[in-house]
Amino acid sequence: MTTMTRRGALASMGAALATPALVSNLNAAEVTLRLHHFLPPVAPMQKQFFEVWASELSEATNGAVEIQIFPAMQLGGKPPQLADQVRQGICDIAWTLPVYTPDRFPVAETMSLPFMVTNAEKSSVAMHTLMDEFGQGEYRGIKPLAFHTHDGGKLHTRNAPVLSKADLDGLKLRAPNQATGDMLSALGAEVVFFPVTDMVVGLSNGVIDGCCLPYEVVPAFKLQELTSYTAAPAPASRGLYSNTFAFIMNEAKYESLSDDVRAAVDAASGMALSQRLGAQFDVFEAGGKAAVEAQGNTIVEIPADEIASWQEEAAPVHEAWIEKLNGMGHDGAAIMARANELLDAG
Repeated sequence: MTTMTRRGALASMGAALATPALVSNLNAAEVTLRLHHFLPPVAPMQKQFFEVWASELSEATNGAVEIQIFPAMQLGGKPPQLADQVRQGICDIAWTLPVYTPDRFPVAETMSLPFMVTNAEKSSVAMHTLMDEFGQGEYRGIKPLAFHTHDGGKLHTRNAPVLSKADLDGLKLRAPNQATGDMLSALGAEVVFFPVTDMVVGLSNGVIDGCCLPYEVVPAFKLQELTSYTAAPAPASRGLYSNTFAFIMNEAKYESLSDDVRAAVDAASGMALSQRLGAQFDVFEAGGKAAVEAQGNTIVEIPADEIASWQEEAAPVHEAWIEKLNGMGHDGAAIMARANELLDAG
């Protein structure tokens, strides 16, 4: 999608939120919605998206809707419980990752497999379309507001750059999810799984040699100070991986809203919001890369033909996922084919 098209889409969304027809008959009574997420209150996502989106919805409803934001799991529980907290009404809205509850939202997880990402904006549009076509039954009791991804992961390492499969042999890497870990293991890396907080300690004391993450995560954990090299696939190639995200709302709470308030929520969600979130993460990605460059770290490009050979190594991971989808009553081959078609079309 071109820059002009993206700006047009975002402008259209802003216009929709401000349309008088949506706000002219809103009930004067306030509706308070609690938004819960796992990031700290200083995170860019809090400042540049959650607070902005909440303000826009309040403005679109002439102040009838107030969104109270609870960062850092302030309502209790752990990040893997966010989807159930929405379903149970502990919170009204949450932002979470399907991979936090493996195999529970398999269609939504599909684009977290290796090499299922281009950039965040295009991949988010593809994910939203995939969920519209195949994932409508996954979020019973929950109203999805948006689906999106981050940009493709990069390999951040301490001692040497990664330019080929040979460079991965024996390299101790922290993997971001099981499927990506399986792919890295097939390429010869020694994969470990632990939280990002432990990853920082592991990099500091040399327990691991590197990690696979997008640039946007780098500043929050000062990875630019803990690593010296970053390897990114050639621009024309798919990204190594991307985790997927779901922005969700309690369905009963949504249905309890007045028609006008529901219309305002609808205007502030859907495909336009998924695209907006993806575009936001592309901005975050550029900021993370700038931090790596400012540190003076070495950035290398993994050649396209090398990435193509890695994709072949990842084929068994995709095939196993298709079988898993089949076992859950889905048409796994159709879902994977459509996801690839959407990514290629983007």
